[in-house]
Amino acid sequence: MSWEPPSERVRELIREGARLVLNPPPAWLDELDAATLSGPQRSLIAEDPVLAAATRRANRSNLLAWASANVRRPGERVAANVGEVPVAVARDLVRRGLNESALDSYRAGQSEALRRWIQICLTLTADPAELSELLDISCRSISDFVDDTLAALTEVITREREELTQGTHAERRETVSLLMEGAPIPRSRAEQRLGYRLAGRHTAAVVWCDGPRADLAALDRAAELIGTCAGEPRPLSVLASAATRWVWVHGRPDPIRLREAAAARPQIRIAVGSTGEGLDGFRRGHLDALTVQRMLARLASPQQVATHDEVELVALLTSDLERADQFVHRVLGDLAGAPPELTESVRRYIAEQCNVTSAAKSLYIHRNTLLRRLAQADRLLPRPLTQDVVAVGAALEVLRWRGVAADLAV
Repeated sequence: MSWEPPSERVRELIREGARLVLNPPPAWLDELDAATLSGPQRSLIAEDPVLAAATRRANRSNLLAWASANVRRPGERVAANVGEVPVAVARDLVRRGLNESALDSYRAGQSEALRRWIQICLTLTADPAELSELLDISCRSISDFVDDTLAALTEVITREREELTQGTHAERRETVSLLMEGAPIPRSRAEQRLGYRLAGRHTAAVVWCDGPRADLAALDRAAELIGTCAGEPRPLSVLASAATRWVWVHGRPDPIRLREAAAARPQIRIAVGSTGEGLDGFRRGHLDALTVQRMLARLASPQQVATHDEVELVALLTSDLERADQFVHRVLGDLAGAPPELTESVRRYIAEQCNVTSAAKSLYIHRNTLLRRLAQADRLLPRPLTQDVVAVGAALEVLRWRGVAADLAV
């Protein structure tokens, strides 16, 4: 122990405060997540949807571990948190080529958690002696808990790096990294290491799992599914993290078939990049697939499958999410909160080059039904549709991928 056991009164105060931590208000968790994912040092984690989601889960795991221990044994040293969630995060960091410095987010989380804990302590007692003892013991406890957890996770990272560098996935990942960086690796050697032909047309994709438990078999099946939908018997699949696969196929997967097949695996998300020739196409397709993945995460989009062709404009429009939401509300007005069948009818009408007959056919509705919906939309729009077709079309595309209209900032 690095401190004397607290008095019985302070033990009860710690237990009382820890119970509050077990059920934190959502705003606390939001601030904790923002602290651990902000700043240039943590941008690589924040921009990766899988790593960002895992970091949020780790935040909650750490809070629960420390608070639960102090409810059971207040004031005693808390064992390092080496449960499933933080260990999975450490392993993913290695698979993404990051090192121990990426664990800096734990320090940021410690600072935010300590700030909140001090606020709790100030509500528990007004006695100066009790408060001094309470803060001294609990601040040491939090600091030692984080130190011990970081030391344990650093060991996990070291072991994982040793294991990963000996496997086939490591060789593939290294080769892909060299190709993406434009390193002068001979094509024949790269193809041998990848087991994949680099000539011809390529389409890249990113397959990942949003949930706390990644189904590795489902990820592998999804990678195979992309190949099937492209007529590619042997897609290239690279383990990017425990919950992510990078995939390349020759040709291009049929997006309709891909959506239908992916629907049977709701825990899987798929971002499809552009299609291009040779090494340039190999590189560009992957970068575009990552752009699609990040856009889906940024918008908290409910869409399971997205292609770069569909969302390139939306990705550009939503790079600044606050301004994108303002654009949607300014252009659509009350139409932004209209029922989905109305907004989708207008979107399809614009996509069909304002051809009522074609749009009604694609929507499987009567022509007169569509005309009534267009008239209703005109009453909700700030300006008539005929005077603002391009802007309304762009805003509706953002709305489609953004998800629930009520989530948009006013």
